[in-house]
Amino acid sequence: MRPRAKLLRALGSLLLSGTCVVPGAHAQPHAPPKDTWPQRPIRIVVPFSAGGGSDMVARAFAQSLAAQLGQPIVVENKPGAATVIGTESVVRAAPDGYTLLLSSSTSFSINPALRKRLPYDPLRDLAPIAIVARTSLALVVGREAPWHSLHEVIAAARAEPGRIRYGTFGAGSGPHLAGEMISRAAGIRLQAIPYRTTGQLMVALNNNEVDLGIEVAGAVASQVQAGTMRAIAVLGRERSRTFPEVRTLAEQGLRQATFEAWFGLAAPVRTPAAVIGRLSRAVTVAAGDVEVQATLRAQGMEPISLGAAAFRTEAEDEIARYRVEAERAGLSLD
Repeated sequence: MRPRAKLLRALGSLLLSGTCVVPGAHAQPHAPPKDTWPQRPIRIVVPFSAGGGSDMVARAFAQSLAAQLGQPIVVENKPGAATVIGTESVVRAAPDGYTLLLSSSTSFSINPALRKRLPYDPLRDLAPIAIVARTSLALVVGREAPWHSLHEVIAAARAEPGRIRYGTFGAGSGPHLAGEMISRAAGIRLQAIPYRTTGQLMVALNNNEVDLGIEVAGAVASQVQAGTMRAIAVLGRERSRTFPEVRTLAEQGLRQATFEAWFGLAAPVRTPAAVIGRLSRAVTVAAGDVEVQATLRAQGMEPISLGAAAFRTEAEDEIARYRVEAERAGLSLD
């Protein structure tokens, strides 16, 4: 047999046996499995009405997360019972990564501190992903109110105990607890009036139905800038980007009443670790997105990305602190 014929016969045998290796090629016995999540739109439940702080944060992050994950992000507002209704709906959802919770610390630390009969335990029944933003609350008054400082409010409250009313966006919400902390620290008695939404609270304040309002700084920014109300204190550790000229509680003598709101993203417990990890990485990227940062800062919020461990520690520390504050103030929602 001629050499050429022998070579062709040998190559044919190799091809039939499946052991032929083409020069310059690399063997790839198994390609990495393709990610199977997400394959459909992801729903972020916000347990507040549209327009509030949690809603703003969810919508600011949604576009960046959708671009990274390759699926639409649908923000669903499900308010009621100081976030209990919306939060419980996520706790009961399938742990498949398609239903998430974006809420303020009301869901994660305030409710557990104030409610002994909460229908779930956020530390047990939710898987923390990341704290994605922080903000200060602001103490505001209507345009016609006679007070221009916290000192003046305290003096008026001491003169007429229980007369001054402050509005919040719900019994047991962060602003409700913050108002009680201010009352205790100042040695005064204020009357809390709950409203279902930020919009209702703003209308009530402008109509003199309440004397004070406690809200996320960004949510009242347009009203303050328009002159229809005044901010007389910010409740955070530092001055707010929204109201840099407004003094903190600490600067006005009430350091012990300092209160900061934060916003966290969580999933039902038992959501696969791979899904949690991918969401965590996507949140980190979104928090560094200049458009996301600009949107949040325009609303008086600071984008951050603190992972699951820091999230859990923050919630645990606040539950312990707020439980003590609530007991001292005689505040319970059960």
